[in-house]
Amino acid sequence: MKEQLREKLAKHGQEHLLRFWDDLTESQQRHLAEQIDRIDFVLIDQLHRERDVLDDIRQVAEQADSPPSFRMGTGGRGMSPEQAKDLAREALAHGHLGVILVAGGQGTRLGFQPPKGLFPIGPISEKSLFQLHIEKILAAARRYDVRIPLYLMTSPATHDDTVAFLAEHDRFGLPEQDLHVFCQGTMPAVDAASGKVLLDGPDQIALSPDGHGGMLAALKGSGGLDDIQARGIRHLFYFQIDNPLVDIAGLEFTGYHLASGSEMSTQVVRKQDPLERVGNVVQVNGHLQVLEYSDLPDDIARQRQADGSLKIWAGSIAVHAFDAAFLARMTVEAGALPFHIARKKVPYVDSDGQRIDPREPNAVKFERFIFDLLPSAQRAIVVEIEPSEGFAPLKNAPGAERDTPDWVRKQMMAQARRWLRAAGAEVADDVPVEISPLYALDAEELAEKVGPGVKVTEATYFE
Repeated sequence: MKEQLREKLAKHGQEHLLRFWDDLTESQQRHLAEQIDRIDFVLIDQLHRERDVLDDIRQVAEQADSPPSFRMGTGGRGMSPEQAKDLAREALAHGHLGVILVAGGQGTRLGFQPPKGLFPIGPISEKSLFQLHIEKILAAARRYDVRIPLYLMTSPATHDDTVAFLAEHDRFGLPEQDLHVFCQGTMPAVDAASGKVLLDGPDQIALSPDGHGGMLAALKGSGGLDDIQARGIRHLFYFQIDNPLVDIAGLEFTGYHLASGSEMSTQVVRKQDPLERVGNVVQVNGHLQVLEYSDLPDDIARQRQADGSLKIWAGSIAVHAFDAAFLARMTVEAGALPFHIARKKVPYVDSDGQRIDPREPNAVKFERFIFDLLPSAQRAIVVEIEPSEGFAPLKNAPGAERDTPDWVRKQMMAQARRWLRAAGAEVADDVPVEISPLYALDAEELAEKVGPGVKVTEATYFE
């Protein structure tokens, strides 16, 4: 086995991966051999050669313009919000929608070691992100008397804990056959100077998730794409785990997606700061695409329109709707998703077996991003939403200015108060309130259960 591996590695100058081979147990040797066999060294060679051949991002950015878009609640594609909702209701009632949830992140930035989906974010209920999202799916499925499958992507770092957590809680009521958990792939980290794959340990290659764009290959490889096709699902709602305000398969957004015949629709919020750390949805030469904040030159980010508004204003919130046939087509089209290169500090084991924790970026990582499908999508649309009704990302530990647990809980309670007041209830700004998705999935359903004159004077969880 060793000589076969050495011969394979020698073609790419990666023989160093076997430097500790003779000191490994048989099981460790098999573990290392399996990792080596999974690596596409031809691709790694190519990516390393091209690491400094950067796209002329500035030239692209200079051509970027505001994307054509419309705001939620104002109508679009020749129909009113209510007409859009009716179209979505019909699709849901026929079982044409499924949900993709990307949940590969750990709660490291939160000071929370388990997978982020386990974080107890409910302001009163302390329900986890996973429970809140699944209850929204269940509520929609019950409303339309259909099954709405959830395709849940984990990462190697979160997979086992996620599976165990969901099993322990009986998937929070989601039928077993309607939950498809699959793990995204990995890519090796390579030394920035030499292109040599780094070792995280004598029998362990330094691997990292291949980005949320890895969803395409992982969904197909896990059989998820076959399941989608077998169920007759035509459209998929996609979002990330850290946003408890997301309106899963929201009727108005879904209706515009359907009415447009869009292969990929994306939600955006209006940036408040030109240098905000979000992807920027723009139009370049008639095609929609996303420019990462790190790729957008500051002077271009600060450009203004004649009315004083930002020219590059549309911040991506990683909420999309996909045509299922489009996703299937993209899984077989070479180059559908390019790799992005990030320079990072990656700990590694040196030639003497010593673990090194670099103080400066020493390696490059390779990732794919799902938003890079936008330029390939036919009739793609951009829909602007109010952050207060659909975007409150949980990202930062307490002490940060925003996106902390307390900040997110405040946004959740503020939405609950708006819904209650719209129903005619009275509730003060300092009264904690939370609404279970199983009690009311939206403001309209809440209004059917909470009539005018109701006074909420103490912390209340509507369930």
